[in-house]
Amino acid sequence: MAIITLTSDWGTADYYLAAVKGAILSRLPNATIVDISHHIHHFDLAGAAFTLRNCYRNFPQGSLHIVGVNTEESIENPHIALKANGHYFIGCDNGLFSMLLDEEPEEIVEIEVPQDSDFFTFSTRDRFVKVAVHILNGEPLDALGDRREKVNQKILFQPTVTDDAIKGLVMHIDAYGNLITNISHKLFKKVSRNRQFEVYFNTYKLKKIHTGYMDVPVPELVALFGSHGYLELAINQGNAATLCGMFRSSPVYINFT
Repeated sequence: MAIITLTSDWGTADYYLAAVKGAILSRLPNATIVDISHHIHHFDLAGAAFTLRNCYRNFPQGSLHIVGVNTEESIENPHIALKANGHYFIGCDNGLFSMLLDEEPEEIVEIEVPQDSDFFTFSTRDRFVKVAVHILNGEPLDALGDRREKVNQKILFQPTVTDDAIKGLVMHIDAYGNLITNISHKLFKKVSRNRQFEVYFNTYKLKKIHTGYMDVPVPELVALFGSHGYLELAINQGNAATLCGMFRSSPVYINFT
């Protein structure tokens, strides 16, 4: 089964999504097309990477993932196709894939397949679909262009760690207003060493990390590690981002005693 996922910042009000799906089905009528999200903030590479990295492994091996965010090509940021963890990805090498993947891909090629239009503003429809069909029909990656050794790097802010503290930040706010930080469970366990702690952000403090939202009454604040493996700050049945005055990149601290 040919599975193609789509992640973009197009929204659903315009024709872009339908045009891409139509182009896929015209070339590969039996394809299964899965929409991951089309509500990524415009040009938000970090948001696209976070969204896709937290779900692509749930798809079968051999699935192909097209990323239609900030796809304008340049000499520095070419269009690429790559294979990683048994999955295929197509997009612009603008740093997104360094944020999406934890390791270097198994194969990377710079796409040299000509696009199907004399206009260069809709690469996803006019080039990425064509490349996706080649791959899903069994074409080797190196038939699509020259090999590359690495993807372009875009460095995400990493938590600052001392013996008694972690300073992180909000890296994502989901549709519920939950604040997802860049403080991983693995890092927390390493630094905490079973000590008492305080999580504080803006003017709020929490002294316990729970396992679920319903561990506290409505509408209290709760800290937990979500399914993504990162510290999450939420309000049970409320919007933590709005009510706590927090935004992406807002600081979050953990002090250990």
